[in-house]
Amino acid sequence: MSKKFDIPFESNMVPTMLDLGSRLQFSCHKGISCFNACCKQADVTLTPYDIIRLKDHLGKSATDFLKDHTVPFRMDKEGLPGVKLRTTDEGACLFMTEEGCSVYEDRPTACRLYPLGHMSMLATGSKTDETHYFLIKEEHCKGHEEDQEQTIAEYLKEQETAQYEEMNREWLQLMLKRRSMGPTVGRPPEATLQMFFMCSFDMDRFRRFVLSENFRNTYDLEDSVYEVFAKEDISLMQFGVRFMKQAFFGERTIPEKDGAWENRVEQRQEVWDARRQAEITRQQQEEDEKYKDA
Repeated sequence: MSKKFDIPFESNMVPTMLDLGSRLQFSCHKGISCFNACCKQADVTLTPYDIIRLKDHLGKSATDFLKDHTVPFRMDKEGLPGVKLRTTDEGACLFMTEEGCSVYEDRPTACRLYPLGHMSMLATGSKTDETHYFLIKEEHCKGHEEDQEQTIAEYLKEQETAQYEEMNREWLQLMLKRRSMGPTVGRPPEATLQMFFMCSFDMDRFRRFVLSENFRNTYDLEDSVYEVFAKEDISLMQFGVRFMKQAFFGERTIPEKDGAWENRVEQRQEVWDARRQAEITRQQQEEDEKYKDA
C-alpha cells in the first residue's frame, strides 16, 4: 500500500495514465489469499477530509486523532508537513482486524482508490488541472488475478470515492499550484509550515484561530459565518483552503477590514527583511565553504 495515493508533487515516476473508461481487472474480498496483506504494509497519506471522516468515526477531536493515529512526514524537500496513518512497529495499520478494516465505511481516500494511484496534473499554460489514474501492482496482491473486470469509473463508484474526490479537490489543487510555482528560495519559515499544518489538518486549533478576536478584527465576515465555522468541520476545512490561498499566494478572496492588510504588512516587513537577509547570508556561507579549499 506504499503508493496508494500520491500528493501531486510527491512522486517522480511517470506511470501509464488511465482514464475513467479504461478497463480494470481486480477484486478484493475476504476469501482471497492475500486478504489484509496490503494493510500489513500500510503507508497511507491522509487528506484533510480523511481526517474529518476518521476522527468523527472514532468520536475524537482532530487534535486527539492526530496524536493517537498519525505520524508527521515531509511532503517535499522544503519541509511541507503532511500526515500518515500510524502503524505498528511491523508496519501494519492500527485499524486492521482479522475481519478486515474496522473503519471501512470511513476509510481514507488512498484505501478507496487502491489498486489505483491518483495524480493531478497542470499542463503548461492551463488554468485547470486534470485528474489521471494509474495502476499499482504489488507482488503480494492477488486481486489482479481475479476474473472481475470493470471500467475505472465503475470501480470508483463501487468504492464510493465521489464524495472524497470532491472534498479533496481544492486542497489538492492548492498543492499542485504550489508545485507549479517551482522551488522557492530556501526553506519556508517555520511559522508558514505551522500555519499550513493547522489549516490543513488540525481543525480544532484552526477553529480557535478563526474565532479569535484578532482574526475577527482583521477579516470582514458576518457573525453568521463565524457561527457556521464554530460548528461545521467541512465548512471550516473549505475556508482553510481559501485562507491559505490568500495567505500564501495573495489571492484576496476573503474580505478584510479597512487598513488590515497595510497594517499587517507594516508590522511584518521588518521580520520579512530579516529572514530574507538571513537566507542570503546562509547561501553565501555555503558558497564560501565550497571554494574555501579550492
